[in-house]
Amino acid sequence: MSAAARTVRPVSIASFAQSQNVRKDDERNEVEGLMPVIAEVFGNIGITKADVGFICSGSTDYLIGGPFSFVMALDAVGVWPPKSESHVEMDGAWALYEAWVLLQEGEIDAALVYSFGRSSLGDLNEILTLQMDPYYEAPLWPDIVSLSALQARALIDAGKATEADFAAIASRSRRDALANPKAQVRNDTAPEVLLADDYVVAPLRRHALPPITDGAAAIVLAAGDKALEWSDRPVWITGFDHRMETHSLGARDLTSSPSTAKAAEVAGVAAGKIDIAEIHAPFAHQEIIVAEALGLDDSVVINPSGGPLAANPMMSAGLIRIGEAAERIRSGQADRAVAHATSGPCLQQNLVCVLEGA
Repeated sequence: MSAAARTVRPVSIASFAQSQNVRKDDERNEVEGLMPVIAEVFGNIGITKADVGFICSGSTDYLIGGPFSFVMALDAVGVWPPKSESHVEMDGAWALYEAWVLLQEGEIDAALVYSFGRSSLGDLNEILTLQMDPYYEAPLWPDIVSLSALQARALIDAGKATEADFAAIASRSRRDALANPKAQVRNDTAPEVLLADDYVVAPLRRHALPPITDGAAAIVLAAGDKALEWSDRPVWITGFDHRMETHSLGARDLTSSPSTAKAAEVAGVAAGKIDIAEIHAPFAHQEIIVAEALGLDDSVVINPSGGPLAANPMMSAGLIRIGEAAERIRSGQADRAVAHATSGPCLQQNLVCVLEGA
C-alpha cells in the first residue's frame, strides 16, 4: 500500500459493469441504456440499491442537448425510496472520486457510481469546443481534432514520437481489444497498414483518433466489512488524486502533462511495481505523454482492454479505465495497477487512481 494511502480509509472496487460500446445506439434512450448496467453491477455481488448509502453520476447535458439530464437518468436506479445523490458534469472517474471522498468520512460504507454518454447524437467537434476558454479560445471555434493534431505535431517536433509510433499504439490497442467483448473497434491490423490511412488533420490519421461511441458504465465502492463481505478478492484503492492544467493552451507545453505527474506523485504510483496501466488517452499520441508522466517503464502492460482507441464513450471512458484495471487485479492478472482519466482539450484535467489486490 502506498504511503499516500496509509492515512485514509480503505475503499474497494466491489463491482464493475459496462454496456456494449457501439457506434450508435438509436434504439434506447439514456435510461434504457443504463438499466442493464445498473442491474449487472448490483447483480455481480448480490446487492440492491438499498445496500448503498450514496449515488453519484457523471455525464454532460451538452451531449444530450437538454438541461438536468442526470435527473432523468436516476430512473435507471430507482428514485424511491430516496437516496443521497450527487452529480458531476465530468467523466464518471470524477464522480468516483467524489464518492471515495464521502466514504472517507465514515458515515456510509458503500456507494454506487455510474456514468453515461451518447456521442452519436451531435457533432462532437462543435460540442467539445464549448469547454474551451470562453474569452479567447472558444470564439475561434477550434475543434478537438485540430487541437490534438497541434499537440501531436509538437510531440513529433520535440523528437519524442513519430507517426509510426502512433500507428503502433493504435494497432496494439485494436489487437488487444479482440479479447474484450465490450470493445467497439477490434481487429488485427498491422501498423504499416494503418499508416496508409488518410489524414484527418495532419499528423493524425484516422486510426489515431478515438471512435464515436455510445456507452455507459457503473462501479460499486465498498469500505470496511462490506468490502470483505462482497468480494473474495477485494481490489483496494490505495491512491487517488486529480489535477488540472491552465485553460490557456498557449501557456502550456503540450508535449508533457505536469498535472498527471503531480497526481501520480500524490497517489503514490512510484511506491511499488505497476503491472498494468489503463490510460485514458483518446488520441494515440496522448498515451506517450501520459505514460511518461506516470513514470511507467517498458514492463508495464498498457491498455490490455484496448483502451479508448477501441471504445471511447464520452463521460464513461475514464471510469471504464478504473473498472478494467480493477478486473485485471480481481482475475489475478495483476497485483498492482494504475488507472488514468482525462477531460478537456489536450489532457487539460487528469485523474490518477492506484489499485492493489488484497
